[in-house]
Amino acid sequence: MDIGKTQPDVPEPLKLMQPDDNPAGEQTNGHSNHQQSTTPKTESPSAGDSGVGGVITSDGQPQQGFGAVLKNPNFLALWGGQVFCQLADKVYLVLMIALINSEFQGSNQSISGWVSALMMAFTIPAVLFGSVAGVFVDRWSKKAVLVATNAWRGILVLVIPLLLWLTHDWQPIGMLPVGFAIILAVTFLVSTLTQFFAPAEQAAIPLVVKEQDLLSANSLYTTTMMASVIVGFAVGEPLLALADTIWAQLGGHNGFGKELLVGGSYAIASIILLLLATNEKTHAPETEFPHVLSDLQDGLRYLKENYHVRNALLQLTILFSVFAALTVLAVRMAEIIPHLKASQFGFLLAAGGVGIAIGATLIGQFGQRFSYNQLSLFGCVGMAASLIGLSVFTTQLGLVLLLVTTLGVFGALVGIPMQTTIQTETLPAMRGKVFGLQNNVVNIALSLPLALAGVAETFVGLKAVFMGLAAIVISGGILTWYNSRD
Repeated sequence: MDIGKTQPDVPEPLKLMQPDDNPAGEQTNGHSNHQQSTTPKTESPSAGDSGVGGVITSDGQPQQGFGAVLKNPNFLALWGGQVFCQLADKVYLVLMIALINSEFQGSNQSISGWVSALMMAFTIPAVLFGSVAGVFVDRWSKKAVLVATNAWRGILVLVIPLLLWLTHDWQPIGMLPVGFAIILAVTFLVSTLTQFFAPAEQAAIPLVVKEQDLLSANSLYTTTMMASVIVGFAVGEPLLALADTIWAQLGGHNGFGKELLVGGSYAIASIILLLLATNEKTHAPETEFPHVLSDLQDGLRYLKENYHVRNALLQLTILFSVFAALTVLAVRMAEIIPHLKASQFGFLLAAGGVGIAIGATLIGQFGQRFSYNQLSLFGCVGMAASLIGLSVFTTQLGLVLLLVTTLGVFGALVGIPMQTTIQTETLPAMRGKVFGLQNNVVNIALSLPLALAGVAETFVGLKAVFMGLAAIVISGGILTWYNSRD
């Protein structure tokens, strides 16, 4: 018997909300809504069980490694689209900064103001539309959203040179050059499309991957995400220069190679995602445009009733807050570490990215032997120990790099199991709403510490801030462990 095909025990009204076709054999459990079924069913490990024991396959053995997901053609299509999309996302910011530097920044002028405006245009849609986008994603085809958002982002990037050329001699809007206003507008639209892409991507994973393989699938996704951060930010500028060189060698003009690289990456992602088959149930046209406020309330109510999902979201919020704070604190550490300059803080952040990639690989290969709660608690303890170590060895470069790397490794032990918990615990009809809310909360968790960490470091010092972060992490881990006991 294929345990992956066992149907979840949910009340009849909720069964009507689920897709008719379930090729991935996904299981979803709303613990607060469970009732006893009168129909005999085969017992199977549920998402809630994942908090107590590891995932078991039909032969009684834990699922091992990446083999199963790498043999899944639908996951490969989703993952392949992610590779090109993530690379385009990271290089996009490098491209915009390059355009600001070449087109708008004065010779004796700091670029900080320009970049701050750019980052605001990139961040505002996440706050405004993060939750709302998830409501619509629940009603729309996940595949259609994934393909369309990448296609439109590609088109927006590719038309930037044309728009800049058409408006190069226009009068400024007050103090704002028209070309820069166009860059801000395009960035706002690209970020808005990303708010729809993110929950659709997360909701699509459980549609194409069996529950026992979700941990490995999320590990691959996290590894790819961190690799794109390292590659995109570290070699983005050389990649853009190489693209311009190749474009010139092919007879092109005006340095269009940079935009072609980024826009083309979005387009390739869109084409790859056309191969994806989620076998979702289509919604009736009259239900495709929901009552946004009531659906948002449904999502919040679902989080209130499902403590597994709520606890996992709390853990992810703490995790992203710590790494956002680390982004600011790394600048200060680079400033006080001998033989290192403040502008070289990227080396410290890259060590954290390497650590997350290592942790994701280890979880994908061996994590199925442990429960999600165990992995999360181990991760919290390890993160707290790493943060305490950073408070002690603040100026020793070798130890700082090692501790930031271990912080990334243990962070993966928290993030990946908790993301998998949200996927397996959330009913299919609620995934867009929940992931939209998650996207919104995570963006706030990434934004607030950027301001608060710098202020806290100024008043209480670097060591005290690291100790405070360690206390928050361990408190969150213990609270989640206590609340998740079945």
